[in-house]
Amino acid sequence: MTTTLAKTLDWEKVSEDLGLDIHDLVKSASKVIAPLSPISKFAARSPWMGLERQSFEQIARRFKDICDVELFPNNSVFKTARNQGEIDLNFLEVGLQQWLDKQSFKLPRMTVEQFCRAALLQDKPSSKLTVLPEVKRMAKKLSGFKSEMKVRQSVQTSSQRFDQICDVGMSRDLNRHMIKWCKLFLDESQAVWSMPNREEGFYHAWRRIVSFDPDISPEARKQLKNLPKEADAALEEALSQLEIPDSEVQEYLEAHLLALPGWAGMMLWRTQQQIKESSLLTDYLAVRLSLELVLIKPNLPLTKQKTEVGVFLESLIAAWLHWGNLPINAWSQLPSAEQKARLTLAWRFDKIIRNRLWMEAWEKTYEDQLMKKIISKKQTADQSKPAVAQFVFCIDVRSEPFRRKLENVDCFETFGAAGFFGLPIETYKLEREHSHSSLPVMLKPQFKVKEFLPEYEYKKFHQRLQSVHSLKDTFKKMKQNLLASLLLPEISGPWLSMQTLTRSFMPSGTGRLFKKILDKWIMKPAVELTLDRIHTSKTELPVGFSEEEKVHYVEQALKMMGLTDNFASLVVICGHGSCSTNNPYAASLDCGACGGASSAFNARVLAALCNLPNVRQSLQAKGISIPKDTVFAASEHITTVDELHWVYLPKLSDTAKAAFARIQALLPKVSEEVNAERIPKLPNLKVNCKNPKAEAERLSEDWSEVRPEWGLAGNAAFVIGERRLTRERNLGGRVFLQNYNWKKDKSGSLLASIIAGPATVCQWINLQYYASAVAPHYYGSGNKATQTVTAGIGVMQGNASDLLAGLPWQSVMQSDQLVYHAPLRLLVVIQAPKEYVERLLNHDQPFQQKVQNGWLRLSSIDPEGNWKSWS
Repeated sequence: MTTTLAKTLDWEKVSEDLGLDIHDLVKSASKVIAPLSPISKFAARSPWMGLERQSFEQIARRFKDICDVELFPNNSVFKTARNQGEIDLNFLEVGLQQWLDKQSFKLPRMTVEQFCRAALLQDKPSSKLTVLPEVKRMAKKLSGFKSEMKVRQSVQTSSQRFDQICDVGMSRDLNRHMIKWCKLFLDESQAVWSMPNREEGFYHAWRRIVSFDPDISPEARKQLKNLPKEADAALEEALSQLEIPDSEVQEYLEAHLLALPGWAGMMLWRTQQQIKESSLLTDYLAVRLSLELVLIKPNLPLTKQKTEVGVFLESLIAAWLHWGNLPINAWSQLPSAEQKARLTLAWRFDKIIRNRLWMEAWEKTYEDQLMKKIISKKQTADQSKPAVAQFVFCIDVRSEPFRRKLENVDCFETFGAAGFFGLPIETYKLEREHSHSSLPVMLKPQFKVKEFLPEYEYKKFHQRLQSVHSLKDTFKKMKQNLLASLLLPEISGPWLSMQTLTRSFMPSGTGRLFKKILDKWIMKPAVELTLDRIHTSKTELPVGFSEEEKVHYVEQALKMMGLTDNFASLVVICGHGSCSTNNPYAASLDCGACGGASSAFNARVLAALCNLPNVRQSLQAKGISIPKDTVFAASEHITTVDELHWVYLPKLSDTAKAAFARIQALLPKVSEEVNAERIPKLPNLKVNCKNPKAEAERLSEDWSEVRPEWGLAGNAAFVIGERRLTRERNLGGRVFLQNYNWKKDKSGSLLASIIAGPATVCQWINLQYYASAVAPHYYGSGNKATQTVTAGIGVMQGNASDLLAGLPWQSVMQSDQLVYHAPLRLLVVIQAPKEYVERLLNHDQPFQQKVQNGWLRLSSIDPEGNWKSWS
């Protein structure tokens, strides 16, 4: 857009201090993007995590201004939600009245209300109205009207401004060059010849070879040869020659980052991983602006943008003709003061305000429906019979249906806690070449836990494993070798053709068969874990735990999950993971917080620690007494098929054996019931699917399946409270469930930890799904069927797009026209007295900021069962 009519002028401004370091400016500008990890380590992040000091509405205006991206759902989404009974118009009216109470118009209230209601409920004015000669004449007559509208010049990149002047696609060419160089520099596995000198950094490596790029004109290459040796100097020189005013430098850098937020986000992520790459984003901007300078230099200086108010006035007048039911001749007869008052109303009550009111009404409707589900029925009393077994699940929304069905079939008790179970570990499995972090990406591992075997067993296993790896490596090398690649189709064709046919027509059977063959060949034996501290060098993470650390992390985990007494004979710690084939987004279906890592390993580590006699003895001294016959086991909840797979089953006591037998007998029924509830929600399936479990198995093994499960789509709320609050309530797989008992948290420290950790992660997940649904072209990743995996780090559409940061179309859309994921901001519900919530808000400034600025919503339930909305 050439100009914008800004509603707020409190954008973060660049400092007038000319001595401000360029790296500081880059760091401030980077808040408009989010770090993007490789797709194999997929981690859900809010795209606006660095902008929460401003309100959601302000950021919506800002992104509409900079890159023409709508952050509120569009009218068709609201219309569908309304038709499905998800939006109560009474809440829309309440929101409208609250907005009007804060405004002042020199018009009768009735006139204002009628116009606003029509604007909310009717279709937008036809474009034909704005081109009527009478409307254009009236707009010209009122062109001096500026008393309310603050005209603000949009900060654009020089290439974008040049495109508006000459329409030559300069910004498109700049993006194409940047995509090419970013792919070369960031490549992790696909390029046969990697970019030389990558260890020196992006700018230095690029500067050494850019002068040989035949895609750039000879004259431009000569200029690029003489660039400064350091990135910061090159960036400053480019800004100077492009004549960017000091007051606009930060916004100018922001506009460049938002031009390709995916590739820029990957650079940002890399800066956070290693100190030696801490200036990588500065390198990125130096390369981008240097290229922009040489491409656009022959056309400098660019002409100044002109402010165009007429087009806005025409649309405002047309709004009154349509929504105000006011003919043009009647408009022309109005006094000048009233015309201006009506224009002021139409300008203030713009599309962003209207969409905000619709979304808030939708959110209020959902909150009201959830409230009625939770407090309309009498809360389930504590079980009179002791639990046969207890299960601790991840707070993931996909655990809610499984927990509900499990509790219904027998006297089982379930708990909810963050899926990494409070263990800040890096895991190293025998069959993996590298270790990986197994905790939320906002945290750093503090310990390493390894699987190990006696030496003689490990040698046999390692030989079998090496044979598998050598076959894979040979195949990859043959693909990348010029001569060998000519023979490869002849050698591999029969085998791969047979595999393609069987996977196409018998996906589930073929998948199970291949898995059995691989498992039988590798024959991974039962392994032990390095739970005891092993001394390592100071530069490495310590392996294992000290005795004090074991007790600390077990105590912390049990308190966080609300399991500190009344232990059953068998306690099952349930990690979660998924299973899908030929799926670039497979990691996104595992833990959305932990970089695509299954939490089964964490579950096993915690269960093993809980079984240690020394740990139990120390816990008893701290008031947590675990009975001798209580045994902790670990399993993995496979969300694509809704099954529990045992990953750690120690020697069981007699009572635990009986509990285990009952669990094994009932698990098939639970799995069948959960699949019967979940599978029909997936599109393009046969009506009344006769065997949901078989269908779930097919989806998980079918190499052509673009939607093996819905993942966390539909997530809308995070309930922090006792399980009896939500037990026997069908929450539709839309609610994160965290156990919490305020009576055991007098200081409020436990609640503060939940808000700082799990609640923040859930908000990131929620806003990533939200962004992928409302702006799929910008924050999503398009159709999964047409994605191209690039550089081994992410996906593109085609061969020269931005690195796509969000979820694929199939993860949020029911069909081309119908959204499956309801784009609502997360509702956090806390079961605690009012004073607990007040203390939390007073002590946790970032959380208070999120609530006040509309990044999430907050409600609470007091001990008497009264519901209070804080947002």
